[in-house]
Amino acid sequence: MTWKPHVTVAAVIEREGQFLMVEEKSDGRIVYNQPAGHLDEGEGLIAAAVRETLEETAWHFRPTALVGFYRWQHPGSGTTYLRACFSGSCHNHEPSRTLDTGILRAVWMTRAELCENTARLRSPMVMRCIDDYLAGKRYPLEIIGDLHFDEPNASAA
Repeated sequence: MTWKPHVTVAAVIEREGQFLMVEEKSDGRIVYNQPAGHLDEGEGLIAAAVRETLEETAWHFRPTALVGFYRWQHPGSGTTYLRACFSGSCHNHEPSRTLDTGILRAVWMTRAELCENTARLRSPMVMRCIDDYLAGKRYPLEIIGDLHFDEPNASAA
């Protein structure tokens, strides 16, 4: 069997000291996570973060920076996740929009409220992304290269 990491994206969105989070069902538990999800085939990382935020929260997300890349191995399954985390703002809420399967609700929470619920965080990446964001880690979106097959030398590794 060939090892493959799961490539995911996440969004850190702060408004008035609160972070946009999702409460969701995962592995039989109810947990908190950033709006996050898997990269779809043919999709860019930034586009995936915009899509996942809308699907999970009904908010339109405007990424402005990359907070960081994170690798985490799930202790139970052994699955390795590579997460690209973006920061930015949200606009145009669609409260009547149906959220993704497994998402119970979108909720705004302070860092203190998240700390009070550490046992309910989906992974350690949740707080790490928020703490890196609060520490001022921001990288320009241009740091991400999204090459297409029709570009010269795109097939070279």
